[in-house]
Amino acid sequence: MYTLSRSRCLGAGLLAFLTLGVFGPAMAQRTPTTPEQLKHYNDVFMEEVRKGDLLFHGSSDMAKKMGVTLSTTGTACAMCHPMASDTHPGSFPKFQPSMGRFVVLRDMVNWCVGNVTKGTPINSDSDAMKALEAYIYWSNSGSVLDTGKY
Repeated sequence: MYTLSRSRCLGAGLLAFLTLGVFGPAMAQRTPTTPEQLKHYNDVFMEEVRKGDLLFHGSSDMAKKMGVTLSTTGTACAMCHPMASDTHPGSFPKFQPSMGRFVVLRDMVNWCVGNVTKGTPINSDSDAMKALEAYIYWSNSGSVLDTGKY
């Protein structure tokens, strides 16, 4: 009986160690984020949102600075999606019938750039794409999004 209880204690201790010590939430980041770090992260993110806002609303200066041609027709993303409305970033990834394939938000941005505004598709890893995505996600923060519905 002593051995069985000891085995159970060892087993419970090992399980707790594995659960909390190895797989617990602390594994993602052992050192808590400081308020200063959070401010820095937010400042960097909001700078990307600012750039994306300018691109989304048709700033030729920002497009030139970032080396992209988002439109050759004088149209901007915001003409169809004011304040990034109706972009539904939380619904991606999804099957997009108009494209006939499974897509992520970057694919949809490039589809619009190539087909609607007649611009040049943007490299998915470019700073311009990251800025546009930051703006779209930021503009939709707090929205109720239904993945796959739109």
